[in-house]
Amino acid sequence: MTNDSNNTTPSTRFTPPVGGFQEIDGRGIFVHRSGSGGPAVVFLPGAGAVGLDYFGVQQGVSQFTTAVVYDRGGTGYSDPLPLPRTAAEVATELRELLHAQKIPAPYVLVPHSLGGFYAHRFAQLYPQDVAGLVWLDAFHRDWDAAMPPAASLAAVERMAPDRKQLEQMRPALHEMFAELLTDYPEHMRQALTEAKVSDEWTDVGIAERTELAGLATELRAGPNVPDVPVVALTVVGTDPGQEARTPERTWQEMQDGRRRLDAALVSAVSYGEQRIISGTSHHRLCFDRPDAVVQAVRGVVDRAARP
Repeated sequence: MTNDSNNTTPSTRFTPPVGGFQEIDGRGIFVHRSGSGGPAVVFLPGAGAVGLDYFGVQQGVSQFTTAVVYDRGGTGYSDPLPLPRTAAEVATELRELLHAQKIPAPYVLVPHSLGGFYAHRFAQLYPQDVAGLVWLDAFHRDWDAAMPPAASLAAVERMAPDRKQLEQMRPALHEMFAELLTDYPEHMRQALTEAKVSDEWTDVGIAERTELAGLATELRAGPNVPDVPVVALTVVGTDPGQEARTPERTWQEMQDGRRRLDAALVSAVSYGEQRIISGTSHHRLCFDRPDAVVQAVRGVVDRAARP
C-alpha cells in the first residue's frame, strides 16, 4: 500500500515552532510532549492534520498527565515517506517512538478521524500497551456497513478535493486556519498556518486520504479493541462545506451511521460511554470544544489509573 505521492525533499521541510525530532529507522519523527505522570495520553491526527493541531487540548491534558502529539512519518514536520502506508506500519512506528522517548506503557490513545484506523491497529498489535481510548469522531473499520453507498470509504476517497481544487481554496483555507489557531501563541499560529496551506502539506493530505478501504480491510482481519475504558465523542453538528456537496438524505444517513458506529464501539467494552457533541463540525472539534475533549480524556485517564 505505497506509492510515490509524497516525495517532498528535505529542502522544502518546515521548522516546527515547538517540539523536536526523534530518529526512528534513520528518519526524523516530529514529537512534542508536555506534562508528567501516567498513563500518558497520545493524540493521533486525522488526514491532512498534524500533531500541533491538537496543541490546545494537549495543554489542557498536560495539567494532569503526560500528553504527546506527533506527526506520522511522511506527514507534517516529520521526514518524507511514500504515502499511503499500512496501518501496521504506522502503529509500529508510533510504538517505537514512544519507547525511544522513554514514555512507559500503557497509553491512552486519542485518535481523531483517520487516526481511528491507526489507533485500532495499535490496539490489535499491542493490546497490553493500551490503557484506554478517547474516540474523537474517528473512522471505524466497519464504516462501509453503516454508511450509504454514496458515503462509502471508496466514495470518500473520490470526493476528496484534488490539488487544483485546494489551490483555488487556498485563500479561504489560510483564513480558516488562522481563525482556528486564534488562541495559539503568535509565532506558532503564523508558522503552522503557512505550512498547512503549502503545496507540500497539501499533497500529503491528499496522499493520506487514499487507500482508506484498504486500511479498513486490514483492520477487519484482526480483533476488536481490547476491553479498556472508552469514551467516544460523536459530532453531529453541521459542516457547511460537506453539506453543500451532499444530498440532505445522504448527510442524515451519514450522521445516523456515525452514531451507530460509536455506540457499537462503546458497548463492546466493560466501561464505554458515547457523548454526542453539537455546535461544531468534524474538523473543528478540538478547536471549538477543547473542554469536551479534555474532560473525556480526564475521565478515561482516571479510570485507567485505578488498580
